[in-house]
Amino acid sequence: MTDDVQTTIAALSQRLRRLEDLQEIQQLFIDYGHHLDHGDFAAYASLFADDGEILLGPMGRATGPAEIQALMERTLAGRVGDTYHVISSPMIELAGDTATSVVMWTVVARNADGGSVVTMIGRHEDDLVRERDRWRFARRRGFIDIPSTYRKP
Repeated sequence: MTDDVQTTIAALSQRLRRLEDLQEIQQLFIDYGHHLDHGDFAAYASLFADDGEILLGPMGRATGPAEIQALMERTLAGRVGDTYHVISSPMIELAGDTATSVVMWTVVARNADGGSVVTMIGRHEDDLVRERDRWRFARRRGFIDIPSTYRKP
């Protein structure tokens, strides 16, 4: 193989890896909302690194999948199915086996008439890490940008 062909193959491999990383990280965001909304807190916690940390303001903070699962079970188990998360606008900066991201979230609930109502809007700011060949949250910080005034019917 010539040097030009090897250089082209290396460049294509790097580009493919970048696209795969971006897609996997975006799927991580989707899985986060899905597991949260369906009350699968074990699967939710598995999205975090072994020493991963979640900081959700007044809702709580936890480190490691076991603590994260316990936090979610303690604070959300009785409310599963009441709301759904819409995950949007991911901004991802890759740096090898680490990354940072900002992703928006919107919480939607069912109103008294059976329709939908947006209850709050916010964002997550993340530090991500490739651990055991999978992207995971190393640190996830949640922020509420538009707080809720909604009361469950």
